[in-house]
Amino acid sequence: MDLIIRNVNLPDGRIGIDIGIKDKKIMEIESPLNFKANEEIDASGFLVCPPFVDAHFHMDATLSIGKPRLNKSGTLLEGINLWGELKPHLTFKEIKNRALSYCDMAVARGLLAIRSHVDICDRRLLAVDALLEVKKEVSSYLDLQLVAFPQDGYYRSPDTINLLNTALDRGVEVIGGIPHFERTMEDGKKSVGALCRIAAERGLLVDMHCDESDDPLSRHIETLTAETTRHGLHGRVTGSHLTSMHSMDNYYVSKLLPLMSEARMNVVANPLINITIQGRHDTYPKRRGMTRVPEMIKIGLNVAFGHDCVMDPWYSLGSADMLEAASMGLHVAQMTGIEEMKSCFQAITEFPAKIMGLEGYGLEKGCNADMVILQAADPIEALRLKPNRLFVIRHGKIIARSQPVQSELTLPGRPKLINFLK
Repeated sequence: MDLIIRNVNLPDGRIGIDIGIKDKKIMEIESPLNFKANEEIDASGFLVCPPFVDAHFHMDATLSIGKPRLNKSGTLLEGINLWGELKPHLTFKEIKNRALSYCDMAVARGLLAIRSHVDICDRRLLAVDALLEVKKEVSSYLDLQLVAFPQDGYYRSPDTINLLNTALDRGVEVIGGIPHFERTMEDGKKSVGALCRIAAERGLLVDMHCDESDDPLSRHIETLTAETTRHGLHGRVTGSHLTSMHSMDNYYVSKLLPLMSEARMNVVANPLINITIQGRHDTYPKRRGMTRVPEMIKIGLNVAFGHDCVMDPWYSLGSADMLEAASMGLHVAQMTGIEEMKSCFQAITEFPAKIMGLEGYGLEKGCNADMVILQAADPIEALRLKPNRLFVIRHGKIIARSQPVQSELTLPGRPKLINFLK
């Protein structure tokens, strides 16, 4: 074996397991593993999980906070306006350097797969070219999947129809959209149909910002679901945000959810951003804004949590920690049951991996030797503590590590080391 990780706990509840790695793959996973290896790690009963996955992010904007100024209102529209002001001043080098810096942050947090929407409403397509180059440079340690995202509207923004096709021709592999930002509901509906048709013709995936609004009458998810079925795109389409569903009439949702299930829709909620941006026009009571995650999971939809933004025109905080996004989602959706909390952990690991179509993902024999050792005993403890990533492993090689955290108390008569795990 090239590497053996001994005495690990797995997310499915197995404890004291050994993982044997050879030729970039998991060759054995059992207890005990009676082999020797070139290198061994004693996990000491800590949790090993597959890498964290973020199925919704904006890497072209990340780490641009304060340019040209901060978002004072905290609203989605002011963020879009700020980004529009910044775009003419962007350079290839700046976009690339910020993206690479974020990738470094991600690896340190055990985040090794990201789907990033990239704004195509710039005739230079600088962000497209910069992120395609970043994708190549980080490919040995991070999977970066790009979405052609018409930030300013597929019909609303000039030349976007041609720009989207150009971006796809250059290698962007997912089709995006933003129907609720078109000038009319009718244009939004038309954009969904046109974009799904292109996806069917090109054999591509779809991931649309859909109904990122408090308006209960913003119902483009219904159109997206219908077009998914019409074009035979079952399981290949993702609706991101879907925040209007938080405000929709329950009777209408009772019709909508079965249609989404029939189309095998994927969903990405972005708890940190949804809870921050939505409800800005409310006084009290204030709506939470996040879509109906527990109801969707209950009917069998594949639902993931995304980070969406880090230090950009829409969100001033963030650190590439998917456990933070999952923790917020858990609290906002009131998913505090044991199985519900486990689902929240899956929403930043295996569920988004399925959305991205990651091959060889997981902790089974034959899977890629990609994993994270956390200073926690199980997924629920990881959500509670957001602990150190002791080791981050890619293709059987350690690419990041940190020391366990403990504190030394010097209270009168009670000197001791305290471990925050228990």
